[in-house]
Amino acid sequence: QVQLVESGGGLVQAGGSLRLSCAASARYNMGWFRQAPGKEREFVAAITWSGSSSYYADSVKGRFTISRDNAKNTVYLQMNSLKPEDTAVYYCAATARLINLRALSQYDVWGQGTQVTVSL
Repeated sequence: QVQLVESGGGLVQAGGSLRLSCAASARYNMGWFRQAPGKEREFVAAITWSGSSSYYADSVKGRFTISRDNAKNTVYLQMNSLKPEDTAVYYCAATARLINLRALSQYDVWGQGTQVTVSL
């Protein structure tokens, strides 16, 4: 079974940037999700295994970019213009399915999560 290891979270001021990484043990369609305290886990971005297609939540479109380096089996989430409402634990997830990559239920394997905190 694929294993996922996330890194790159931290504390940043509003307007700043962070890049999250998710190293996988195999090549899958990948997604990033986040969960803020007291809220449900929500979709952030996804990318197909080839990198040919990517998808974003409206709340991050234009600010976040998902990409992948298949030589390293690593997926990245570049987060720019961060806002306090982006504060959450960010999770990467993997799936062999190619439909509805925005849905949590489509993903079989999850990383341990990495905290992102955006201060005013």
